[in-house]
Amino acid sequence: MILEDKILFTGGSGLLGREIKKLIPNAYFPSHQEFDIENYSQMKEYLKGKEINQIIHAAAFTSPPKLEKDPIKGIDTNIIGTSNVVKLAFENNSKLIYISTDYVFSGEKGNYSEEDALYPVNKYAWSKLGGECAVRMYDNSLIIRTSFGPNEFPYEKAFIDQWTSRESVSEISKKIINLLNKDVFGIIHLGGPRRTVFEYAKSLDKSKDIGKRSIKEMEFNFPKDTSLDSKKYNLLMGEIK
Repeated sequence: MILEDKILFTGGSGLLGREIKKLIPNAYFPSHQEFDIENYSQMKEYLKGKEINQIIHAAAFTSPPKLEKDPIKGIDTNIIGTSNVVKLAFENNSKLIYISTDYVFSGEKGNYSEEDALYPVNKYAWSKLGGECAVRMYDNSLIIRTSFGPNEFPYEKAFIDQWTSRESVSEISKKIINLLNKDVFGIIHLGGPRRTVFEYAKSLDKSKDIGKRSIKEMEFNFPKDTSLDSKKYNLLMGEIK
């Protein structure tokens, strides 16, 4: 049984937060003004009088192109901010669930397992890996590497030469909720089948006319294949034998 009133979710105004709130509406979803992860004293003050046994940490600066131009924002939010959340979890003896990214991998091979070597190719991914390092200092934690997008594909074109395990935010949210009652720690991958971003986009709405584009057209460095092996999650849920 999920004790919603003992769960704190950071980043509640984001895409994932809004979807998770539909599933556990009685959890705490503080605003940035109430709970700024760069302001540790404010974070501690917010938790006074609250019994929190799980923290789902999704607050992050998530624009890779913007972080290439302003890496300090990634340091402040994704590394230092996450470190503050880890300290708060230590102080409150709360389980910490950290939402990371498939971009921590180089993208050279795809179908990455939880044990594969990490090598980000852009500053956003390095900042999320920095957050992972802080979380790994706390034993009562779970790192979720995943990729998700809106329930409707928001762009006119999609990459035909970038492979992913991305799923809609509604699907990933359900999988995250499934883990809340599981005694699992360390790292776990969540995602769907390996496919191109174009194939993923078409799966959301087969009737939508979506154009094709290449990552070679982009100035920003996109990894080619960050598809994830979700076998560990599937075994945990009894989906495969």
